[in-house]
Amino acid sequence: MSTPVKLAVIHYSSTGTITEIAKELHDAGVKAGAEVRLLKVAELAPRAAIESNPAWVAHHAAIADLPEATAEDVAWADAVLFGTPTRFGNVSAQLKQFIDTLGGLWAAGRLVDKVYSGFVSSATAHAGQEATLLSLYTSIHHFGGVTVTPGFTDPHKFVDGNPYGTSHVDGQGANPVDDVTRTAAAVQAERVVRIAKALKAAA
Repeated sequence: MSTPVKLAVIHYSSTGTITEIAKELHDAGVKAGAEVRLLKVAELAPRAAIESNPAWVAHHAAIADLPEATAEDVAWADAVLFGTPTRFGNVSAQLKQFIDTLGGLWAAGRLVDKVYSGFVSSATAHAGQEATLLSLYTSIHHFGGVTVTPGFTDPHKFVDGNPYGTSHVDGQGANPVDDVTRTAAAVQAERVVRIAKALKAAA
């Protein structure tokens, strides 16, 4: 009997939107039969910046007990889902810092042939969601990883309209994660686990 796919959902979230999507991806991964680790990356923002936003303070406290990702979590995984809010059309510094710590694994060839995919949020529509995911995937090309996006492979993807990964417009907290985003996350997680399982079986 084959061993389950090992899936790491590694994310950064300041006020909670990305964490909410990460939880959906976690649950969908478990439903698809994977062994899943839900992980955050280290916060780099100064305390003054966090305290300037009550939602940031509240979320920081809410995820205090969530395990922090390490390079070994990526080494362990067959598939990795990276999540980030957009930062000027790019990956957040917090997630990028984590990715930059993977150089040792990269040099040892331990990032190769894993499945990778991404998810994102922004405050407004057309605020760099696709650019952020494409920037994230540039790193995956350097890893020698297998980028598995949801594409337009399911009718639900024509509703949310983003073939690059799950995305959400949160309207500065005014738009909670909705059923469209939750369904998109389920589609993405199922596809990632399915492709990772096929690659693992063929190895």
